[in-house]
Amino acid sequence: MEIQIEEAIKWFQKTNAKLQANKAYLTDLDQAIGDGDHGINMARGFNEVVNKINETDEYASVSDVVKDVAMTVISKVGGAAGPLYGTAFLKMSVALKGEEVVNQQVFTKALSAGFEGIKQRGKVEVGEKTLLDVWYPVTELFRKESDVDADALIEVAESAMNKTKEILATKGRAAYLKERSIGHIDPGSASSYYLFLSLAEVMKEAE
Repeated sequence: MEIQIEEAIKWFQKTNAKLQANKAYLTDLDQAIGDGDHGINMARGFNEVVNKINETDEYASVSDVVKDVAMTVISKVGGAAGPLYGTAFLKMSVALKGEEVVNQQVFTKALSAGFEGIKQRGKVEVGEKTLLDVWYPVTELFRKESDVDADALIEVAESAMNKTKEILATKGRAAYLKERSIGHIDPGSASSYYLFLSLAEVMKEAE
């Protein structure tokens, strides 16, 4: 696996396409256990992400692409998702700084930094029914496997998203529902699934 500037751009373009296509679904998930605006916020924010990328003539590094994404997400994605995703991408861009070749080892380091960023910013732990419940197994997959397969990435991300259905929410608006939060997929986990599904597609195209 190697991510060049072109692959990084494609990753976020694909993520945006999936968020636009699934905006209503994400909103439905969030209406069940949250504020009901996750789909709208993510779709609007990532539309701005792609606009920013398309307006930029040339990027010097993958780190610069991810930093632009981070800054746009922080300023354009509303709700809790903006600060969480924005922090994750910002930490990733810092971890990628100065890296001319983004191979799996380098990307794993960035992913771990993103995961820690979400943890700190959201004051969340794994198992609390948040996007962290998808980021953790994906990060672990990259840590443990020397050559991550795109299909394995999809499988891990999708399985992790579906498992949030059985978790009792203890963070955010969903926590107020207590036991009633069980039986619903966490919206942030679903949008994270689209993020990693898009990454897997980019990996397949690069093979």
